[in-house]
This record gives sequence, structure tokens and C-alpha cells, in this order.
Amino acid sequence: MPAARFGLPRTARLRTPGDFRRVYGRGSRAHGKLLVAVGLPRREPGHRLGVAVSKEHGHAVRRNKLKRILREAFRLERPELPGAFDIILIPRPREGHLLLEEVRDELRRLVAQLASGGSPRRRPNGSRPRKRR
Repeated sequence: MPAARFGLPRTARLRTPGDFRRVYGRGSRAHGKLLVAVGLPRREPGHRLGVAVSKEHGHAVRRNKLKRILREAFRLERPELPGAFDIILIPRPREGHLLLEEVRDELRRLVAQLASGGSPRRRPNGSRPRKRR
């Protein structure tokens, strides 16, 4: 009998740099006390997750722990989240530990905010982004 798999499937992850650029460039943002969520609606059902943790958060061990907590919160909440989004979660720098229950609560709030419109990405004076070479 095969063992049950509880991880986040590959189909539920943002994996390529192009996926991240697309969400950052065209997505809406929702800000919370612990996290910033950038979300872009999808045509396919379900959500996909990307995590961005900067070096402001400390050494690699701490950053990886933050990523694990964010992925686990998403994995547990994914079936109940409204809409269908590609989501990038960015933790805000802070002292102390991030608790899974707090992250789950905030994730639910932020995705609901994205589903109701979020705050659109604004560029100063209606300017266009520079093209990358």
C-alpha cells in the first residue's frame, strides 16, 4: 500500500522566473501585519504559490524555516481559499518567530482581500515598466 503524500504538489507552485515576473508585474497586492500577498487571477481552477524571502530575514536556515511555514499555511488553507490565483507571499521583517496559526489567519484575510479586488499595481504618472534585455 503506497504511503499518503501530504506535500504541496508541483502543480500548486510557481516555479519559473517568468511566472514570478508575470505575477509581480500584473498582480494586485494585499498588505497585512505579517505578510504581503501579490495575486493574479487564473483561468484554471485552484491556486499556485510562490514564496519570496529576502536576506533581511537573516541567514539561510531562518529564511528556509520561514518558507516552510508559509508553504505549510498555504497547503492547509488552499482548499478553502476563495477564487483561483497565482499568489506570491512575502513575509514582513520582524523579530521573533512566525506562528503557523497567525500566518494561516492572515493568509485567509489577504486572499479574501485579493478576491474582492485588492489594491492594483500603480505606476507613477501612468509610466510603463522598462523592458528587460
